[in-house]
Amino acid sequence: MIHDLLSQSARYEKLHPLFPLAFAWLKNFDPQTPDGKYAIKGDDLVAGVQRYTTKPTAEKKWESHRVFGDIQVVFSSEEICGHYPANALRSTESYQESKDVEKFAHPSTNTNFLHLKPGSFTIFYPSDGHQPGVMVNHPTEVLKVVIKFRLE
Repeated sequence: MIHDLLSQSARYEKLHPLFPLAFAWLKNFDPQTPDGKYAIKGDDLVAGVQRYTTKPTAEKKWESHRVFGDIQVVFSSEEICGHYPANALRSTESYQESKDVEKFAHPSTNTNFLHLKPGSFTIFYPSDGHQPGVMVNHPTEVLKVVIKFRLE
Protein backbone atom coordinates (compact mmCIF):
# COMPACT_ATOMS: atom_id res chain seq x y z
CA MET A 1 0.00 0.00 0.00
CA ILE A 2 1.15 3.49 -0.84
CA HIS A 3 -0.53 6.63 0.49
CA ASP A 4 0.71 10.07 -0.57
CA LEU A 5 -0.23 13.37 -2.16
CA LEU A 6 -1.20 13.42 -5.83
CA SER A 7 1.32 16.23 -6.28
CA GLN A 8 4.04 13.69 -5.36
CA SER A 9 2.90 10.99 -7.82
CA ALA A 10 6.01 11.35 -10.03
CA ARG A 11 7.94 9.57 -7.28
CA TYR A 12 5.90 6.43 -7.92
CA GLU A 13 5.56 6.43 -11.71
CA LYS A 14 8.55 4.09 -12.15
CA LEU A 15 6.91 1.39 -10.02
CA HIS A 16 4.61 0.23 -12.83
CA PRO A 17 4.66 0.94 -16.59
CA LEU A 18 1.00 2.07 -16.50
CA PHE A 19 1.43 4.56 -13.64
CA PRO A 20 2.49 7.54 -15.81
CA LEU A 21 -0.73 7.22 -17.84
CA ALA A 22 -2.83 6.67 -14.73
CA PHE A 23 -1.49 9.70 -12.89
CA ALA A 24 -1.73 11.90 -15.98
CA TRP A 25 -5.41 10.92 -16.30
CA LEU A 26 -6.02 11.68 -12.62
CA LYS A 27 -4.30 15.06 -12.79
CA ASN A 28 -6.49 16.02 -15.76
CA PHE A 29 -9.71 14.61 -14.29
CA ASP A 30 -12.79 16.80 -14.67
CA PRO A 31 -15.11 16.48 -11.63
CA GLN A 32 -18.07 16.95 -14.00
CA THR A 33 -17.29 13.54 -15.57
CA PRO A 34 -20.34 11.27 -15.21
CA ASP A 35 -20.14 8.09 -13.17
CA GLY A 36 -18.97 5.10 -15.17
CA LYS A 37 -15.95 3.23 -16.48
CA TYR A 38 -13.40 4.86 -18.77
CA ALA A 39 -10.73 2.91 -20.63
CA ILE A 40 -7.38 4.66 -20.41
CA LYS A 41 -5.40 1.84 -22.05
CA GLY A 42 -7.70 -0.97 -23.15
CA ASP A 43 -8.61 -3.41 -20.39
CA ASP A 44 -5.24 -2.95 -18.68
CA LEU A 45 -5.93 0.51 -17.27
CA VAL A 46 -9.49 1.56 -16.51
CA ALA A 47 -10.85 4.45 -14.44
CA GLY A 48 -14.08 4.05 -12.51
CA VAL A 49 -15.80 7.31 -11.58
CA GLN A 50 -18.25 6.94 -8.71
CA ARG A 51 -20.38 9.06 -6.43
CA TYR A 52 -21.76 7.50 -3.27
CA THR A 53 -22.55 8.16 0.37
CA THR A 54 -20.06 6.98 2.98
CA LYS A 55 -21.31 4.60 5.69
CA PRO A 56 -20.33 3.40 9.18
CA THR A 57 -17.49 0.88 9.23
CA ALA A 58 -19.84 -1.94 10.32
CA GLU A 59 -21.77 -1.55 7.04
CA LYS A 60 -18.74 -1.68 4.73
CA LYS A 61 -17.11 -4.89 3.53
CA TRP A 62 -13.42 -5.66 3.26
CA GLU A 63 -11.98 -6.72 -0.09
CA SER A 64 -8.86 -7.52 -2.06
CA HIS A 65 -8.02 -8.21 -5.70
CA ARG A 66 -5.73 -10.58 -7.58
CA VAL A 67 -5.39 -9.41 -11.20
CA PHE A 68 -5.64 -5.63 -10.76
CA GLY A 69 -4.35 -3.11 -8.28
CA ASP A 70 -6.24 0.05 -7.31
CA ILE A 71 -5.26 3.68 -7.35
CA GLN A 72 -7.96 5.41 -5.29
CA VAL A 73 -8.45 9.17 -5.31
CA VAL A 74 -11.20 11.14 -3.56
CA PHE A 75 -11.99 14.37 -5.42
CA SER A 76 -14.69 15.76 -3.15
CA SER A 77 -15.47 15.29 0.52
CA GLU A 78 -13.54 12.62 2.45
CA GLU A 79 -13.67 9.03 3.64
CA ILE A 80 -11.83 6.55 5.79
CA CYS A 81 -10.40 3.42 4.21
CA GLY A 82 -9.38 0.51 6.40
CA HIS A 83 -6.18 -1.38 5.56
CA TYR A 84 -5.15 -4.84 6.76
CA PRO A 85 -3.02 -7.68 5.33
CA ALA A 86 -5.29 -9.68 3.01
CA ASN A 87 -3.73 -13.00 4.04
CA ALA A 88 -4.78 -12.34 7.66
CA LEU A 89 -8.46 -11.76 6.79
CA ARG A 90 -11.18 -14.43 6.88
CA SER A 91 -12.95 -14.86 3.54
CA THR A 92 -16.73 -14.47 3.54
CA GLU A 93 -17.28 -14.46 -0.23
CA SER A 94 -14.91 -16.51 -2.34
CA TYR A 95 -12.93 -14.91 -5.12
CA GLN A 96 -15.04 -13.85 -8.11
CA GLU A 97 -12.83 -13.92 -11.18
CA SER A 98 -15.29 -11.89 -13.27
CA LYS A 99 -15.12 -9.00 -10.77
CA ASP A 100 -11.57 -9.65 -9.53
CA VAL A 101 -12.68 -9.40 -5.92
CA GLU A 102 -12.77 -11.46 -2.75
CA LYS A 103 -14.76 -10.22 0.26
CA PHE A 104 -13.71 -10.62 3.88
CA ALA A 105 -15.03 -10.36 7.44
CA HIS A 106 -13.96 -7.45 9.59
CA PRO A 107 -10.60 -8.15 11.26
CA SER A 108 -10.73 -9.05 14.93
CA THR A 109 -7.66 -6.95 15.78
CA ASN A 110 -6.78 -3.29 15.24
CA THR A 111 -6.57 -2.10 11.67
CA ASN A 112 -4.90 0.84 9.98
CA PHE A 113 -7.22 3.62 8.89
CA LEU A 114 -6.30 5.91 6.01
CA HIS A 115 -7.93 9.30 5.67
CA LEU A 116 -8.68 9.79 1.96
CA LYS A 117 -9.35 13.39 1.02
CA PRO A 118 -8.84 15.60 -2.03
CA GLY A 119 -5.22 15.91 -3.02
CA SER A 120 -4.15 12.45 -1.84
CA PHE A 121 -4.05 9.01 -3.45
CA THR A 122 -3.72 5.44 -2.24
CA ILE A 123 -2.45 2.42 -4.17
CA PHE A 124 -3.61 -1.03 -3.10
CA TYR A 125 -1.98 -4.28 -4.24
CA PRO A 126 -3.33 -7.85 -3.85
CA SER A 127 -1.67 -8.16 -0.44
CA ASP A 128 -3.70 -5.18 0.79
CA GLY A 129 -7.10 -5.92 2.24
CA HIS A 130 -9.03 -2.68 2.20
CA GLN A 131 -12.37 -1.29 3.32
CA PRO A 132 -13.30 1.79 1.27
CA GLY A 133 -16.24 4.14 1.73
CA VAL A 134 -16.25 4.48 5.52
CA MET A 135 -17.62 7.75 6.88
CA VAL A 136 -15.36 10.13 8.80
CA ASN A 137 -17.83 11.71 11.27
CA HIS A 138 -21.14 11.35 9.48
CA PRO A 139 -22.34 10.05 6.10
CA THR A 140 -21.32 12.32 3.24
CA GLU A 141 -21.44 12.27 -0.56
CA VAL A 142 -18.05 11.42 -2.09
CA LEU A 143 -16.72 11.76 -5.62
CA LYS A 144 -14.04 9.12 -6.10
CA VAL A 145 -12.01 7.67 -8.93
CA VAL A 146 -10.63 4.16 -8.70
CA ILE A 147 -8.14 3.30 -11.41
CA LYS A 148 -7.66 -0.42 -11.97
CA PHE A 149 -4.21 -1.30 -13.29
CA ARG A 150 -3.32 -4.79 -14.51
CA LEU A 151 -0.51 -6.20 -12.41
CA GLU A 152 1.09 -8.51 -14.98
